[in-house]
Amino acid sequence: MTRPGGRSARVRDAVHDAVIELLAAGEIDAAIPKIAERAGVNPTSIYRRWGSRDNLLLDAAVTRLRSTSPIPDTGSLRGDLTGWADGVESAMRDRHGQILLRALVATMAPEREPVEYLRARGDDLQQTLDAAAARGEAVPEVQDVLDHVLAPLYLRVLFRLPVEPGVGAQLVERLLRTL
Repeated sequence: MTRPGGRSARVRDAVHDAVIELLAAGEIDAAIPKIAERAGVNPTSIYRRWGSRDNLLLDAAVTRLRSTSPIPDTGSLRGDLTGWADGVESAMRDRHGQILLRALVATMAPEREPVEYLRARGDDLQQTLDAAAARGEAVPEVQDVLDHVLAPLYLRVLFRLPVEPGVGAQLVERLLRTL
């Protein structure tokens, strides 16, 4: 598969793939030299781009989790949020999605800024909410979407509870009933 973006994107994808493979193999503490070897790149490339293993884990998790559950444009807020929640739900039932979420949480330290992923997700959702409002639909606050749809799905994974098919759509329906 050809990926857009040239060499830099290929290196990023190879390093992300290596991180995910090592995490999936149970090597949660894999050092940068091991990740670099698995990716077929020089460790200095990783240090130069990410600076630390935690920054690399954060970038890999944010990039992959966002790409597995884009927000569709269906023409209705209900359709957009349900399509997105279905994607998140599917990613959370997938072993790699679960591994990435746990890695994302593992990178959070008290001195870090709010998680980049939630900011990015909030920005994505805000665009969807703005489009729905422009169509005249009643919309929730973006934080309510994160709290009432995303958080329950993530909590199920973090506490190793099942993510049942359809739960994402149910969460969206509950949220929309409050409007």
